[in-house]
Amino acid sequence: MKKLWLLFTQAVTLCAGGLFALSFFRHISPDELPPPWPTAARPFSSASSSSAPVGTPAGEPLGSYRDAAHRAMPTVVNIFTRKTPPHRADLPPGDPRQFFGDNGPQDNSAAQMSLGSGVIVRPNGYILTNDHVIDGAQEIQVALSDGRTIKATVTGTDPETDLAVLKVDLDHLPAISFGSSDQVQVGDVVLAIGNPFGVGETVTSGIVSALGRSRLGINTFENFIQTDAAINPGNSGGALVDSTGNLVGINSAIYSKSGGSQGIGFSIPVSLAHQVMEEIIRNGGVTRGWIGVEVQDVTPELATSFQLENASGALISALLRGGPAQQAGVHAGDILVGVEGHPIGDSRDMLNQVAALKPGQTAQLEVIRNHQSLKFSVHIGRRPKGTIRNLDEPGQ
Repeated sequence: MKKLWLLFTQAVTLCAGGLFALSFFRHISPDELPPPWPTAARPFSSASSSSAPVGTPAGEPLGSYRDAAHRAMPTVVNIFTRKTPPHRADLPPGDPRQFFGDNGPQDNSAAQMSLGSGVIVRPNGYILTNDHVIDGAQEIQVALSDGRTIKATVTGTDPETDLAVLKVDLDHLPAISFGSSDQVQVGDVVLAIGNPFGVGETVTSGIVSALGRSRLGINTFENFIQTDAAINPGNSGGALVDSTGNLVGINSAIYSKSGGSQGIGFSIPVSLAHQVMEEIIRNGGVTRGWIGVEVQDVTPELATSFQLENASGALISALLRGGPAQQAGVHAGDILVGVEGHPIGDSRDMLNQVAALKPGQTAQLEVIRNHQSLKFSVHIGRRPKGTIRNLDEPGQ
């Protein structure tokens, strides 16, 4: 009997203890429980994983470039040009038929059309654009992002880089911030801003696809940034900016079989654009050095023929009669390998190095002739505009 009573009391005690423990834990929240691992090793909660990563601007969604766009868009303008319809000299002055074609009224839409874009580079009204945007225009109108439209004048042009500077009579304009095209790398995010097809200011995005594109036959001096940001007709002269809104290029051309963007666009690097812009504003144009030669690359076949150690330098294929190089004693068939002590890589390198020289200075050229190295002092001339004739070629 005593044994049964002992078992009964033990069972009651265990049941009471279980009920007490159950009641106690029902009133404890999960946060009051001790962690099963050290706090420092606790996995990220949903609240911490949804917070913005370090470096993301406050209020800007992850992956957005709206701050860069909003910073740069007010500095980009639309450019319109007007050309006077041709005067019909066979009609008396004042005859209304002067302004009509053979089949009725002329299409006035051809007299004024949206040709491209431009970038405000100084608050006092200087605008950078492409030369082909305003080439041949008799009147230029600039539409600002705030809706104002004003007449512009041409400060100067540089067709060899396809750049031009315009001026409007306004002050306190929003000016673009210049970046550094020397720091641009393949894979960097860029935005193209302009007025494609005349639809209005538009922003497209992409990456830098390649650097140093040349030999495209677009300009005399080429060193393009290639991008897959959509560039279409009307974007010419607009801004290519980095992910913070700084100018890194001037949109200039596209490679397209359809006339629209196919993912291959070309922009003039801001380093070249800024240099040309400053000289145009200061002098009204760009002055480059010139020695009066035509050159071609030294191919491996030519290097073997001339018994050269490597295929570098520029073969002088023709000289201008009486030009600086000919007066100094340079001959057609010489291989130019150095300018002012700097080695020449190819014909493009030679063109850039000579153009950087100041007209009037004397520069030393190093050439190879009949397997001998010769040096000539050349009085640098000023690079003329247009095509040079009267060339002396080998054998003449």
